[in-house]
Amino acid sequence: MQRRGRHARVNLPADTLPENDDEGVSDDDDEGLADDSSSGQRSGLVTALAMFAAVCLAAAVGLGVALVARAGPSSSSASAVAAPTDESVEAGFARDMQAHHRQAVTMSLSVLNSTDDPEVRQLATDILLTQQQQAGQMHGWLELWGLPQTGSQPVMAWMARAGDGGGGGHDMAGMHGMNAMDGMGSTSGSGAGWSVGVSGVDSMPGMATADQLARLQAARGTDAERLYLQLMIPHHEAGVEMAQAALGLLPARDTAERTLAQSIVASQTSELTVLHALLDARGGPPTS
Repeated sequence: MQRRGRHARVNLPADTLPENDDEGVSDDDDEGLADDSSSGQRSGLVTALAMFAAVCLAAAVGLGVALVARAGPSSSSASAVAAPTDESVEAGFARDMQAHHRQAVTMSLSVLNSTDDPEVRQLATDILLTQQQQAGQMHGWLELWGLPQTGSQPVMAWMARAGDGGGGGHDMAGMHGMNAMDGMGSTSGSGAGWSVGVSGVDSMPGMATADQLARLQAARGTDAERLYLQLMIPHHEAGVEMAQAALGLLPARDTAERTLAQSIVASQTSELTVLHALLDARGGPPTS
Protein backbone atom coordinates (compact mmCIF):
# COMPACT_ATOMS: atom_id res chain seq x y z
CA MET A 1 0.00 0.00 0.00
CA GLN A 2 1.85 3.03 -1.23
CA ARG A 3 1.59 6.26 0.72
CA ARG A 4 1.93 9.79 -0.55
CA GLY A 5 4.97 11.76 0.53
CA ARG A 6 2.75 14.03 2.54
CA HIS A 7 0.68 12.70 5.40
CA ALA A 8 -2.67 11.61 3.96
CA ARG A 9 -6.08 11.85 5.53
CA VAL A 10 -8.32 8.83 5.89
CA ASN A 11 -12.05 9.35 5.32
CA LEU A 12 -14.10 6.64 7.02
CA PRO A 13 -17.48 5.56 5.60
CA ALA A 14 -20.24 7.80 6.88
CA ASP A 15 -22.16 4.91 8.40
CA THR A 16 -19.24 4.03 10.70
CA LEU A 17 -19.25 7.40 12.43
CA PRO A 18 -21.36 8.03 15.54
CA GLU A 19 -24.51 10.05 14.89
CA ASN A 20 -24.91 13.44 16.49
CA ASP A 21 -28.60 14.06 17.11
CA ASP A 22 -29.32 17.10 19.25
CA GLU A 23 -33.11 16.93 18.81
CA GLY A 24 -34.92 17.14 22.10
CA VAL A 25 -31.98 18.52 24.10
CA SER A 26 -32.58 21.89 25.71
CA ASP A 27 -30.03 24.67 26.00
CA ASP A 28 -29.90 24.12 29.76
CA ASP A 29 -28.81 20.54 29.23
CA ASP A 30 -26.08 21.32 26.70
CA GLU A 31 -23.34 22.22 29.14
CA GLY A 32 -23.92 19.21 31.33
CA LEU A 33 -23.91 16.84 28.40
CA ALA A 34 -20.86 18.29 26.60
CA ASP A 35 -18.22 16.18 28.29
CA ASP A 36 -20.24 12.96 28.13
CA SER A 37 -21.08 13.58 24.47
CA SER A 38 -17.43 14.15 23.55
CA SER A 39 -16.33 11.02 25.40
CA GLY A 40 -19.13 8.97 23.87
CA GLN A 41 -18.38 10.13 20.35
CA ARG A 42 -14.67 9.40 20.80
CA SER A 43 -15.41 5.93 22.16
CA GLY A 44 -17.85 5.25 19.34
CA LEU A 45 -15.35 6.33 16.71
CA VAL A 46 -12.61 4.15 18.20
CA THR A 47 -14.98 1.18 18.18
CA ALA A 48 -15.85 1.90 14.56
CA LEU A 49 -12.17 2.13 13.66
CA ALA A 50 -11.44 -1.17 15.36
CA MET A 51 -14.28 -2.83 13.44
CA PHE A 52 -13.13 -1.26 10.17
CA ALA A 53 -9.55 -2.41 10.80
CA ALA A 54 -10.80 -5.94 11.42
CA VAL A 55 -12.62 -5.83 8.09
CA CYS A 56 -9.37 -4.68 6.41
CA LEU A 57 -7.52 -7.61 7.99
CA ALA A 58 -10.10 -10.15 6.81
CA ALA A 59 -10.21 -8.61 3.33
CA ALA A 60 -6.42 -8.68 2.96
CA VAL A 61 -6.24 -12.33 4.00
CA GLY A 62 -9.16 -13.28 1.77
CA LEU A 63 -7.80 -11.44 -1.24
CA GLY A 64 -4.44 -13.17 -0.97
CA VAL A 65 -6.06 -16.60 -0.74
CA ALA A 66 -8.35 -15.88 -3.68
CA LEU A 67 -5.57 -14.64 -5.93
CA VAL A 68 -3.33 -17.63 -5.32
CA ALA A 69 -6.22 -20.08 -5.63
CA ARG A 70 -7.18 -18.49 -8.94
CA ALA A 71 -3.63 -18.60 -10.26
CA GLY A 72 -3.00 -22.21 -9.17
CA PRO A 73 -0.03 -24.36 -10.25
CA SER A 74 -0.66 -23.54 -13.90
CA SER A 75 2.90 -23.65 -15.17
CA SER A 76 5.96 -25.79 -14.68
CA SER A 77 8.00 -22.72 -13.70
CA ALA A 78 5.54 -21.81 -10.95
CA SER A 79 5.46 -25.34 -9.57
CA ALA A 80 9.25 -25.54 -9.65
CA VAL A 81 9.54 -22.72 -7.09
CA ALA A 82 9.17 -24.23 -3.64
CA ALA A 83 7.06 -22.49 -1.03
CA PRO A 84 9.03 -20.75 1.73
CA THR A 85 10.03 -22.97 4.63
CA ASP A 86 9.44 -22.41 8.33
CA GLU A 87 13.00 -21.07 8.75
CA SER A 88 13.04 -18.90 5.62
CA VAL A 89 13.55 -15.15 5.44
CA GLU A 90 10.08 -14.85 3.91
CA ALA A 91 8.38 -16.56 6.86
CA GLY A 92 10.48 -14.76 9.47
CA PHE A 93 9.79 -11.35 7.96
CA ALA A 94 6.04 -12.04 7.69
CA ARG A 95 5.81 -13.19 11.31
CA ASP A 96 7.98 -10.54 12.93
CA MET A 97 6.70 -7.57 10.95
CA GLN A 98 3.14 -8.73 11.58
CA ALA A 99 3.82 -8.72 15.34
CA HIS A 100 5.51 -5.32 15.05
CA HIS A 101 2.46 -3.95 13.21
CA ARG A 102 0.03 -5.34 15.78
CA GLN A 103 1.67 -3.30 18.53
CA ALA A 104 1.42 -0.12 16.44
CA VAL A 105 -2.30 -0.82 16.01
CA THR A 106 -2.69 -1.34 19.77
CA MET A 107 -0.90 1.91 20.61
CA SER A 108 -2.93 3.84 18.03
CA LEU A 109 -6.24 2.56 19.39
CA SER A 110 -5.08 3.53 22.88
CA VAL A 111 -4.28 7.14 22.00
CA LEU A 112 -7.53 7.48 20.05
CA ASN A 113 -9.31 6.75 23.33
CA SER A 114 -7.22 9.34 25.17
CA THR A 115 -7.16 12.55 23.14
CA ASP A 116 -9.36 14.80 21.03
CA ASP A 117 -6.42 16.45 19.25
CA PRO A 118 -7.26 16.28 15.51
CA GLU A 119 -3.66 16.00 14.27
CA VAL A 120 -2.71 13.16 16.59
CA ARG A 121 -6.01 11.40 15.93
CA GLN A 122 -5.55 11.65 12.16
CA LEU A 123 -2.02 10.25 12.35
CA ALA A 124 -3.08 7.43 14.69
CA THR A 125 -5.98 6.55 12.38
CA ASP A 126 -3.69 6.39 9.35
CA ILE A 127 -1.17 4.19 11.18
CA LEU A 128 -3.91 1.91 12.49
CA LEU A 129 -5.59 1.30 9.13
CA THR A 130 -2.38 1.01 7.09
CA GLN A 131 -0.63 -1.40 9.42
CA GLN A 132 -3.71 -3.54 10.03
CA GLN A 133 -4.10 -4.00 6.28
CA GLN A 134 -0.42 -4.86 5.86
CA ALA A 135 -0.58 -7.31 8.78
CA GLY A 136 -3.49 -8.98 7.00
CA GLN A 137 -1.36 -9.49 3.90
CA MET A 138 1.40 -11.16 5.90
CA HIS A 139 -1.06 -13.34 7.79
CA GLY A 140 -2.50 -14.46 4.45
CA TRP A 141 0.91 -15.35 3.03
CA LEU A 142 1.68 -17.66 5.93
CA GLU A 143 -1.70 -19.35 5.47
CA LEU A 144 -1.02 -19.84 1.76
CA TRP A 145 2.43 -21.28 2.43
CA GLY A 146 0.94 -23.76 4.89
CA LEU A 147 3.02 -22.32 7.74
CA PRO A 148 1.93 -21.51 11.31
CA GLN A 149 1.67 -17.89 12.36
CA THR A 150 4.25 -18.58 15.10
CA GLY A 151 7.46 -20.28 14.00
CA SER A 152 10.12 -22.38 15.66
CA GLN A 153 12.88 -19.78 15.22
CA PRO A 154 13.69 -17.00 17.72
CA VAL A 155 12.28 -13.60 16.82
CA MET A 156 14.38 -11.70 14.27
CA ALA A 157 16.60 -14.72 13.53
CA TRP A 158 15.93 -14.22 9.81
CA MET A 159 17.89 -10.95 9.88
CA ALA A 160 21.07 -12.67 11.06
CA ARG A 161 21.65 -14.90 8.08
CA ALA A 162 21.79 -14.71 4.31
CA GLY A 163 18.65 -14.90 2.24
CA ASP A 164 18.24 -17.47 -0.49
CA GLY A 165 18.85 -14.85 -3.14
CA GLY A 166 22.08 -13.22 -2.07
CA GLY A 167 23.95 -11.16 0.54
CA GLY A 168 24.95 -11.77 4.08
CA GLY A 169 23.00 -11.24 7.23
CA HIS A 170 22.01 -7.79 8.40
CA ASP A 171 24.23 -5.96 10.89
CA MET A 172 21.82 -5.24 13.73
CA ALA A 173 24.17 -3.72 16.27
CA GLY A 174 23.25 -0.17 15.34
CA MET A 175 19.54 -0.61 14.66
CA HIS A 176 17.17 2.07 15.89
CA GLY A 177 15.08 1.06 18.85
CA MET A 178 17.76 -0.94 20.63
CA ASN A 179 18.24 1.68 23.34
CA ALA A 180 15.58 4.21 22.35
CA MET A 181 13.47 3.42 25.40
CA ASP A 182 16.21 4.15 27.94
CA GLY A 183 15.20 6.89 30.35
CA MET A 184 11.48 6.49 29.59
CA GLY A 185 10.62 4.45 32.65
CA SER A 186 11.07 0.99 31.14
CA THR A 187 10.88 -1.88 33.60
CA SER A 188 11.56 -4.76 31.20
CA GLY A 189 14.19 -5.83 28.75
CA SER A 190 13.70 -4.04 25.44
CA GLY A 191 15.30 -0.81 26.61
CA ALA A 192 18.49 -2.59 27.55
CA GLY A 193 19.26 -3.82 24.07
CA TRP A 194 18.38 -6.65 21.73
CA SER A 195 19.98 -9.71 20.18
CA VAL A 196 18.99 -12.72 18.13
CA GLY A 197 17.96 -15.66 20.28
CA VAL A 198 16.02 -13.69 22.88
CA SER A 199 12.49 -15.05 22.96
CA GLY A 200 9.35 -12.93 22.92
CA VAL A 201 8.22 -10.12 20.64
CA ASP A 202 9.02 -7.54 23.34
CA SER A 203 12.69 -8.21 22.54
CA MET A 204 12.22 -6.92 18.98
CA PRO A 205 13.74 -3.52 18.13
CA GLY A 206 11.49 -0.55 18.73
CA MET A 207 8.85 -2.47 20.67
CA ALA A 208 7.28 -0.79 23.69
CA THR A 209 7.31 -2.71 26.96
CA ALA A 210 4.21 -3.86 28.83
CA ASP A 211 4.83 -1.11 31.39
CA GLN A 212 4.98 1.56 28.69
CA LEU A 213 1.79 0.29 27.08
CA ALA A 214 0.05 0.44 30.46
CA ARG A 215 1.24 4.01 30.98
CA LEU A 216 -0.04 4.97 27.54
CA GLN A 217 -3.43 3.45 28.25
CA ALA A 218 -3.70 5.33 31.54
CA ALA A 219 -2.52 8.71 30.20
CA ARG A 220 -4.89 11.39 28.96
CA GLY A 221 -4.70 14.52 26.84
CA THR A 222 -1.30 15.98 26.06
CA ASP A 223 0.46 13.43 28.28
CA ALA A 224 -1.01 10.61 26.18
CA GLU A 225 -0.12 12.37 22.94
CA ARG A 226 3.48 12.94 24.00
CA LEU A 227 3.99 9.35 25.19
CA TYR A 228 2.40 7.93 22.04
CA LEU A 229 4.73 9.97 19.85
CA GLN A 230 7.78 9.07 21.96
CA LEU A 231 6.97 5.37 21.65
CA MET A 232 5.96 5.41 18.00
CA ILE A 233 9.13 7.14 16.74
CA PRO A 234 11.56 4.32 17.68
CA HIS A 235 8.87 1.82 16.69
CA HIS A 236 8.75 3.30 13.17
CA GLU A 237 12.53 3.67 12.93
CA ALA A 238 12.97 -0.01 13.73
CA GLY A 239 10.17 -0.96 11.33
CA VAL A 240 11.89 0.90 8.50
CA GLU A 241 15.19 -0.85 9.19
CA MET A 242 13.48 -4.26 9.38
CA ALA A 243 11.88 -3.63 5.99
CA GLN A 244 15.17 -2.43 4.52
CA ALA A 245 16.88 -5.57 5.83
CA ALA A 246 14.18 -7.69 4.20
CA LEU A 247 14.82 -5.97 0.87
CA GLY A 248 18.48 -6.97 1.14
CA LEU A 249 17.69 -10.59 2.03
CA LEU A 250 14.55 -11.55 0.10
CA PRO A 251 15.07 -13.34 -3.22
CA ALA A 252 14.25 -11.29 -6.30
CA ARG A 253 11.41 -13.69 -7.14
CA ASP A 254 9.51 -12.63 -4.00
CA THR A 255 7.92 -9.64 -5.67
CA ALA A 256 4.92 -9.42 -3.33
CA GLU A 257 6.99 -9.34 -0.13
CA ARG A 258 9.52 -6.97 -1.66
CA THR A 259 6.71 -4.64 -2.74
CA LEU A 260 5.27 -4.65 0.77
CA ALA A 261 8.70 -3.99 2.31
CA GLN A 262 9.17 -1.02 -0.03
CA SER A 263 5.74 0.30 0.94
CA ILE A 264 6.59 0.02 4.64
CA VAL A 265 9.82 1.97 4.14
CA ALA A 266 8.02 4.71 2.20
CA SER A 267 4.98 5.10 4.47
CA GLN A 268 6.79 4.93 7.80
CA THR A 269 9.58 7.26 6.66
CA SER A 270 6.93 9.81 5.71
CA GLU A 271 5.10 9.33 9.01
CA LEU A 272 8.32 9.82 10.98
CA THR A 273 8.46 13.42 9.75
CA VAL A 274 4.97 14.00 11.15
CA LEU A 275 5.74 12.18 14.40
CA HIS A 276 8.80 14.34 15.08
CA ALA A 277 6.94 17.56 14.23
CA LEU A 278 4.04 16.71 16.55
CA LEU A 279 6.39 15.77 19.38
CA ASP A 280 8.39 18.99 18.97
CA ALA A 281 5.15 20.99 19.12
CA ARG A 282 4.35 19.38 22.47
CA GLY A 283 7.78 20.01 23.97
CA GLY A 284 8.51 16.32 24.17
CA PRO A 285 12.08 15.24 24.91
CA PRO A 286 13.98 13.42 22.16
CA THR A 287 13.54 9.66 22.11
CA SER A 288 17.23 8.83 21.66
